[in-house]
Amino acid sequence: MIKIAGIDVGNDSVKLVIDGASEPIVVPSILSPGYERHIFQDEDSPLKALDVRVYSPKLKKNNQRYFVGLLAMEDQDISELEETDNKATSDQALIVALTALAYAGLTSQTYEPVEGQTTQAVEYIVGTGLPVRTYAGFHKTFEERLVGEHEVTFLSTPKLRGRSIRVIIKRAVVSIEGAAALFHMATHDNLTVKNEELYYGCIGICEMGALTTDFPVIKRMSIDNQFSTGEQFGLAGYLDNIIRDVEDQFGHRFPSRTKLIQRIKNRDYTIQRIGEGQADIRPIVDNYFNRAANKVLDLILKRWKKNPDIQCFYVLGGGASALREYINEEAGSVRLRFVNDSEFQNVYGYLKLAKNKTNQSIAAAATAVAATTEQE
Repeated sequence: MIKIAGIDVGNDSVKLVIDGASEPIVVPSILSPGYERHIFQDEDSPLKALDVRVYSPKLKKNNQRYFVGLLAMEDQDISELEETDNKATSDQALIVALTALAYAGLTSQTYEPVEGQTTQAVEYIVGTGLPVRTYAGFHKTFEERLVGEHEVTFLSTPKLRGRSIRVIIKRAVVSIEGAAALFHMATHDNLTVKNEELYYGCIGICEMGALTTDFPVIKRMSIDNQFSTGEQFGLAGYLDNIIRDVEDQFGHRFPSRTKLIQRIKNRDYTIQRIGEGQADIRPIVDNYFNRAANKVLDLILKRWKKNPDIQCFYVLGGGASALREYINEEAGSVRLRFVNDSEFQNVYGYLKLAKNKTNQSIAAAATAVAATTEQE
């Protein structure tokens, strides 16, 4: 049975939701070279120890071993995506995405291995997306890299140790980041209209991620080619500056942006220093997040002035979640719209768009069959 999935291949994390599942799967977009680990006690969740070997004809370096996500978070050879990376062509983005799809394939269904057989297969139709400025030139490339047959083997991962799965992606529906989020907010799960203002109106979106910030303008659920744009900056640059300043001032080094973001989400700004001392990093975070909020607000206002037909502006994405209070403080009387679970709006939109395309294909096939029958 083919599974329909939405997958947000973010520069900070890959978010995956399977049709019918209650919770999304989140894997930080971090890799480090894999090796034989000394394991004193198994981790309590497979997601905490994704140790995989990935085979795919679409990878430049094939059949390599990697620590992925949380397991790689504190490794000294960590690799995080940078501003020069393009997720449509990035091996790292594809490896994390395939790992998430493989994990979902092994854990979302009952699997009783046949004696002597350790490999099973899962088939997907996936919805996903790209930034505004990347979409036109790379959506076909991204689709081609995803579609096909790949294989992931879990090595030291608890509960999945030694198991392999073929990940077969039958179709990839690639849309624009931010626009998918609006489609999710405007429709019910059965794809009927839930919010007429959003579905039929002219809506501005600011979708801030780790490395890009997109400003799609959507009119009656169609992208405005003239006014939609994107900026090659995101929250990652500000996080890198925070990490640098904390190390310079206090000698404390965050091994990854993910580690810092976890602290900020939990509002835990107190770090431990060598010698039992502590330090408060909140002033450093406030400094850079205020600067980020100023830049985002300035860009929103410029977009809105260029296109006064925009009825409202939504600020979405992981960056929006982190900066919400800072942006609202800077905005003053300017009303901007935020939503809860902001970072998951795109992935639910991708799932709905994949379902919509699948339904259209089924309807078209049924119409063709009916026409053939009538001719006979």
